[in-house]
Amino acid sequence: MDLVEAFRAEDASVAVVGAGGKKTTMYALAERTERAVVTATVRIPIFDDEVARVETTADPVTTVRDAADDAFPLGVVPEREREDRYRGYDVEVVDDLIDAHDGPVLIKADGARLREFKAPNGTEPRIPDGVDVVVPVVSAGVVGEPLTDELVHRPERVVRTAREAGVDAAIGQPISPETVGAVIASPDGGLKDVPAGATAIPLVNKVDDDERERAARDVAEAIRAELGDRPDFGPGPIDVPQVVLGRMLDAAIVGTVRC
Repeated sequence: MDLVEAFRAEDASVAVVGAGGKKTTMYALAERTERAVVTATVRIPIFDDEVARVETTADPVTTVRDAADDAFPLGVVPEREREDRYRGYDVEVVDDLIDAHDGPVLIKADGARLREFKAPNGTEPRIPDGVDVVVPVVSAGVVGEPLTDELVHRPERVVRTAREAGVDAAIGQPISPETVGAVIASPDGGLKDVPAGATAIPLVNKVDDDERERAARDVAEAIRAELGDRPDFGPGPIDVPQVVLGRMLDAAIVGTVRC
């Protein structure tokens, strides 16, 4: 299975959330799909080297519609906030772009401050209603590491979300596959605000060696177990067909685990 197939990204709108490889995933998909647009609903680091061109525009629909074929993959953002990052659009603007564009739209929909695992706060993620696929990301490298803010964005929220799912977790304890699975599969975690009718495909990223592959498979099994315990929540049943194990730096799919 190739990257585009794994994430059902051909001609789809894909919102990437979580921590541990969001941007790398987006850029890998942009390189492998036709007429891809890369954008964000939150701040995004400068990514001019990852696409053919980045345009700062208040009207991304017109900018994308009028772009020449050689402008793709095309990045669109509203403005440069400072030297190292752009601002993101309001979700309604990206919804209009999704409706208007005849190719994939790849969206960074939350932040993680360069950490490898996270649980969202009350104001995120910022996922447009028209999104087809949501990809919650986590790094396989967090398994066995201490649950602290060195690797985890908002560790206290990770603890709370895991405990609500009945998984023992505490600040400073080693992160278990069950903790990761509980958070990724939670309606307050990786599946938060997935739009009705969208598909969620979790990614366990940075599967760099055999040890991490074992950890990633344990996380995938934990996600599957959590979904089996409570398959329906939010606006309706969320389709989670599989968990992808990958190494996005190489655009490599290591494996998939069916849910």
